[in-house]
Amino acid sequence: MTNLGPTGDDDLPLPDGLARPARRALASAGITGLRELTAFPEAEIRFMHGMGPKALERLQRALHETGWTFADG
Repeated sequence: MTNLGPTGDDDLPLPDGLARPARRALASAGITGLRELTAFPEAEIRFMHGMGPKALERLQRALHETGWTFADG
């Protein structure tokens, strides 16, 4: 499955409704798009400062909808 972002690359934006602390946590790790999450194990994302259960659920759902997953960890 290939998902192209709005600029034609193969990344998509992070899901809407993601809380600011979670966005800051991801940005501090250099994660600005959904595809970039696939390089990280879920456990690493879960334990980022600012990442709450609702934010993690939104990320999991967004990845699932694209057919992508977190990295094996």
